[in-house]
Amino acid sequence: MRLLFLGDVVGQGGCEFLMKKLPDYKRKNNIDVCIANGENSAQGNGVTPKSCEMVFSSGVDFITLGNHTYKRPEIMEYLDKNVPVIRPYNFPKGAPGRGVGIIDKGRFRVAVINMQGTVYSDPLGNPFWEIDKALEETDGCKTIIVDFHAEATAEKRAMGFYLDGKVTAVVGTHTHVQTADEQILPNGTAYITDLGMCGPVQSVLGIEPELTIRKFKSNLPVRFENAKGEYSLDGCLIDIDEKTGKANSIERVNIR
Repeated sequence: MRLLFLGDVVGQGGCEFLMKKLPDYKRKNNIDVCIANGENSAQGNGVTPKSCEMVFSSGVDFITLGNHTYKRPEIMEYLDKNVPVIRPYNFPKGAPGRGVGIIDKGRFRVAVINMQGTVYSDPLGNPFWEIDKALEETDGCKTIIVDFHAEATAEKRAMGFYLDGKVTAVVGTHTHVQTADEQILPNGTAYITDLGMCGPVQSVLGIEPELTIRKFKSNLPVRFENAKGEYSLDGCLIDIDEKTGKANSIERVNIR
């Protein structure tokens, strides 16, 4: 099985770039299943039903989210429907949506877990305790993919080693900057600290640099706007043994 996982899709521009580039890439690389983080896919930030549908129309099978999940109130009812979108598992009990989902392609099934880190982030449930509960909800799937949406590199690396041999892959999202540490861990789990983003290259995490600089210099509220110009599609391609659920290889993807 060849699985493509894409980093945070940023704004309408990121959605449109995805629609332009992803279908051809999937055909040329024989992609069996595609997952993307969509927590910033709405224009500005957050996620909406409309931005999810744009991501799906590009050829993505499943969407994970993160700390901006509930920025847009219109997403809450959508998450409680039977849609292939999940939010971090360790959100408080009763939060709209779910944290584990199954992709059923007939020939194979893939369990997807979304988890959020707590270092330099929101005080959610401890992800190292919560991930054990989430694994119990994977319905016997041999292939298990974890999107760990977290800020701190050390927390992501620790999660990778904690889950090594228990899941197929642990991929990091949230920082929007692709890291160069993709590897197969000792017990067969594919790992990368951050996938990067599907968004504007000349930006600060997808935002116009001047606006971000103004925020840092003034410490005053600034209305962010998505940058324009050249776009990049970042992620990783994982080759998986369907019988064992082990990862054979992982390689970075960067398309401009």
